[in-house]
Amino acid sequence: MWAMIVKEFRQLRRDRRTLAMMVAMPVILLVVLGYAASFDVSSIPVAVAGPDAAAVARSLPTPFRVVKTDTAAGRGWAATELRDGHAAAVLVTGGAGLASASGTPGVSGAPVVSAVLVDGSQLFTAQATLTALSKLRAASSSPSSAPRPPVTILYNPALKTSYVMIPGLAGVVLVFIGTIITSLGVVRERQSGTLEQLAVMPLRPRDVFLGKIVPYFVVAAVDLAIVLGVGIALFGVPFRGSVLVFGLGALLFLFVTLGIGVLISTVSQNQGQAIQLAVMTMLPQVLLSGLIFPLASIAAGVRWIAYLLPLTYFNEISRGVMLRAEPLGPLWQPFAFLALLGLVVVTLAILRFRAYLAPAPSRGGLRRQHRRGQAGGNASRALPDAPTQPVAAQGQGQPA
Repeated sequence: MWAMIVKEFRQLRRDRRTLAMMVAMPVILLVVLGYAASFDVSSIPVAVAGPDAAAVARSLPTPFRVVKTDTAAGRGWAATELRDGHAAAVLVTGGAGLASASGTPGVSGAPVVSAVLVDGSQLFTAQATLTALSKLRAASSSPSSAPRPPVTILYNPALKTSYVMIPGLAGVVLVFIGTIITSLGVVRERQSGTLEQLAVMPLRPRDVFLGKIVPYFVVAAVDLAIVLGVGIALFGVPFRGSVLVFGLGALLFLFVTLGIGVLISTVSQNQGQAIQLAVMTMLPQVLLSGLIFPLASIAAGVRWIAYLLPLTYFNEISRGVMLRAEPLGPLWQPFAFLALLGLVVVTLAILRFRAYLAPAPSRGGLRRQHRRGQAGGNASRALPDAPTQPVAAQGQGQPA
């Protein structure tokens, strides 16, 4: 038994990648989740519209953070700001409503809020907004009989969790297929030896790369349609936006995830290593992309990781299109970041494939080839000496 224990320790020591994951992964998860695992929203981006916008904006306490004001705008502008994701709540001023300063509603010159619009597609921020508004009303010195502005929750009036989770889970399905399944499929061919056969065929690395990802692309597209269909039919999640805009976002996101899967397969020696690396890339996307925890609650030292994850931008696209019917124009930033990530990842994957299918000879390989050439030359010079004796004997038997 002791010999088996020693043997396992030696084998584990040789597998440095697995040993590093066993030691470093729990520490990384503890640090990341310690800063990211929070549902508290400490800052609520707010836009203010109407003639009293400036006065109301100055009087708003924390956690409200005014991001835009427009004294000439009204309710239509407020709805557009929410739809485009520029603010989590919009206060429309003018008329009777909640006094935002220390004044009595209805008194001439006192700034008041006539309506409050809240974006329900940002679930945790919407809940924090309602709580902050309740505290603001409770702390107001106005009489209880004063009229209060109506609070309207758009895009998710009942604040259902499924409305927010289903669009994000569609991205998780694409990450699972694009990263784990694709990497396992390519590594399986390397272990079986069929990938080496592609190296001697008249195929370019780009053709091999596209040929590998197209089947997984089709499977992922079918799974995406199934997930969306079940979410809409079973959970009642709306799809208010353009199918073409959503399809374009899913296309870019799929290319990024498939490229990551192929890139993982090129640096993995077996399926176990591929699964380990795929989980290491998939877990941060689930935890830090805003799918579970709001991005605003993640510490700034960890939040920058979220902006390197493709699922962060797909969440913005899927929720914006499905829940808020957001057009392509306001979504140009997540589309641009997805296109940039796709370009970088696919280029690296193709270069890795090219290095594998057409490897450049190393210096050691050149020296070995040179030595083999010298040995072959010496052998070829020694070959004519072998038949000299039989030829001489044959010549002795011929008449002079």
